[in-house]
Amino acid sequence: MSSLTVGVPREIKSDEGRVAITPDGVRELAAHNVEVLIEAGAGVTSNITDEDYAGVGATIIDSADEVWERAGLICKVKEPQAEEFCYLRDDLVLFTYLHLAAYPEVAKAIIDAKTCAIAYETVQRKDGSLPLLAPMSEVAGRMSIQIGARFLEAHNGGLGILLGGVPGVRPGRVVVIGAGNVGWNAAWIAAGMEAEVHLLDKDLDRLRWTDQIHRGRITTLASNRGSIQSALEKADLIIGAVLVAGGKAPVVASEEMVKSIRPGAVIVDTAVDQGGCIETTKETTHMDPIYECHGVVHYAVGNMPGAVPATSTWALTNATMPYLVELAVNGYRDAATKNTPIAEEIANGINIENGSFVNPAVAEAFEVECATGSWV
Repeated sequence: MSSLTVGVPREIKSDEGRVAITPDGVRELAAHNVEVLIEAGAGVTSNITDEDYAGVGATIIDSADEVWERAGLICKVKEPQAEEFCYLRDDLVLFTYLHLAAYPEVAKAIIDAKTCAIAYETVQRKDGSLPLLAPMSEVAGRMSIQIGARFLEAHNGGLGILLGGVPGVRPGRVVVIGAGNVGWNAAWIAAGMEAEVHLLDKDLDRLRWTDQIHRGRITTLASNRGSIQSALEKADLIIGAVLVAGGKAPVVASEEMVKSIRPGAVIVDTAVDQGGCIETTKETTHMDPIYECHGVVHYAVGNMPGAVPATSTWALTNATMPYLVELAVNGYRDAATKNTPIAEEIANGINIENGSFVNPAVAEAFEVECATGSWV
């Protein structure tokens, strides 16, 4: 079969500065005789010019309409926005972050259009790791601490606490719920700022690993309702970092628990793009990032890494490139079945095909039966 034309539109989600491909990615696709269409200006906020793309073989297109219309494979960063639903069609493959459990209207639009939707966040290896979610989890985890530190400042409504403290004055107390990629990176950065850090998780092996790496610098705690309640009551900054691949994030801190947190403390819920793991969470934007609930400052921006696109674009596309090449060269069915190291991972990434959910975790989140994919 002939390769699919890859289209990369400009991201239109609020304050989303990332772009789904770099010039290195275009060069790699061009080496496989894949045509790449890029909407003019798509890379500007990631410090990538149209000339950078054109110089390695991309075709620059002035309108999003034409990019979507001509492409057989659309590669994005974030889920389609309402204004983009009209572009979805039954002969299109969409490759992007979807987080459908948190965005049911997006799922409905994709199902209605019978578009094949492949989600970065459910591309999963046999060991359970999520290679396309990991780089953005690392960015979000590290960002969460600098964001939390900023909103702890008194003029931003916080407690007026310096995370690292000073000699003779206690440091800020940071509680991180979840020791996955987001949580571990958050705890690492907080410890580096000399905060007092408490990391909670149900996976004791993960906590042992953290303890061995940091040699007691981070306090590890088995996660349960009692330990979470106790930790929150004493916290200055809380990072929610709980993940269920493809599903809605579980609520690990109830509204009653939030009421017990000191007024002026800060919550950063990094799981908001999967519904949030703090019951009082509601999604915010970079332009209006915080709100107060029960006296606690909440930060819940759904595309945190979009604020640092010059870093996160490269981190993301370094990870997505091998998968994008396979999809463009072979089509999603062959890419999911060929005898390659990533075929099964691509199959796991397919969320919707022919108007049905074909990923078990996503189907479960919507409480519907999971269909069998055509490639099986």
